[in-house]
Amino acid sequence: MRKTLLLVPVVLLSACSWGITLDPAAKNVRTAWNDNVSSCRELGKVTVSVMDRVGPVDRNNITVRDELEVLARNQAAEMHADTIKPLAEPSNGSQPWGAYQCGVGGLKPAQHARPAGASSAGVQTFPIKGG
Repeated sequence: MRKTLLLVPVVLLSACSWGITLDPAAKNVRTAWNDNVSSCRELGKVTVSVMDRVGPVDRNNITVRDELEVLARNQAAEMHADTIKPLAEPSNGSQPWGAYQCGVGGLKPAQHARPAGASSAGVQTFPIKGG
């Protein structure tokens, strides 16, 4: 009996992300975290929401952010956008995103100051793929 009672909150918390999946068309929508989208055509704004709390328990912040990005990419794909960019930080499980049409190679990387003598040659970053 006790084991069953302990499993109920775990099952309820894990169920929150069930059903939030990336649509096939959204796989072609990229997220421009730091890129300059000024050369892209703005298609509009989408605001997406997920539950950030289950009762008195806060959900994992990374999971909430991942789900918000997936929902934004899904919405952008419906607008025929190929790029999204967050317009603000998530707040109470909601986040606004800009939807853009940039085309292939249409994004300009953000310019970041590098320390003298620093080189980016041979360095690549890759997103962490969550399950």
